[in-house]
Amino acid sequence: MNRPWRDSSTLSVLIVVAALLVVWYVAAILMNWSGVSDFYQRTDVTGVTFGQQFNDVLNQEKPLLPAPHQVASEFWNSTVGQAVTSKRSLVYHGWQTLSATLLGFVMGTVFGIGLAVFIVHNQAMDRSLMPWIIASQTVPILAIAPMVIVVLNAVGISGLIPKALISTYLSFFPVVVGMVKGFRSPESIQLDLMRTYNASRFDVFAKLRWPTALPYLFTSMKVGVAASLVGAIVGELPAGTSNGIGARLLAGSYYGQTVQIWSALFAAALLAGALIAIVGLAERITNTRLGVRP
Repeated sequence: MNRPWRDSSTLSVLIVVAALLVVWYVAAILMNWSGVSDFYQRTDVTGVTFGQQFNDVLNQEKPLLPAPHQVASEFWNSTVGQAVTSKRSLVYHGWQTLSATLLGFVMGTVFGIGLAVFIVHNQAMDRSLMPWIIASQTVPILAIAPMVIVVLNAVGISGLIPKALISTYLSFFPVVVGMVKGFRSPESIQLDLMRTYNASRFDVFAKLRWPTALPYLFTSMKVGVAASLVGAIVGELPAGTSNGIGARLLAGSYYGQTVQIWSALFAAALLAGALIAIVGLAERITNTRLGVRP
């Protein structure tokens, strides 16, 4: 028997969302109130009622913190209200970012799995390479991205590839770390059993290590695809391009369009959520085919 909706997690989610909206509105009012008051003083506007000022605070053109309805309106106008081929459309910019994200994610996943295989099967690589892989993630991506863009532009490579490489840099790390742990997850008794069957190293990998590493793979891919999206957006900032969510954020910061910035941020968040959900769906389909119980 299904539980009533009051006892389900849906109600908890709705309560949290409602609380966040209330906090957001309160913060928007507090942050924007003094700005509207200063505007009234500079323009010698008098006799403004509390209700009028309250309405102006929530509908400023360039607020310090836009209200939720302003962000929702801008998001709607930038998606539904624009042609998908228009550079004013968030769908267009989202597709540009998504292209670099997916390419970088695929390259990062393949590269990470390949590195994990070599590390697990070669003790020298484990000792020599793994510390450098970990150290690579201590370098801020904001310092690496401009160098990648400049170097590749100098050799005539621009557009999608530089952004995808930055995404690869961020997405391969969780995959290689997760898969190393996954490939090493079989117990020694299982490995001994494979040896009694005279299994080759490839057979051990294909029939034992790989199946046991799949849960680690999908968990790592969820982190990796989100990191890949971050890399694509960061790569768009120093690239000087007019396409992509990163370019949209940069243009909004240049002209003080905070509503545009927030709508682009929400577009990025929705895109990340969709990508993680797709990886989760692939995980459930794979587990179902393999007969793994949730």
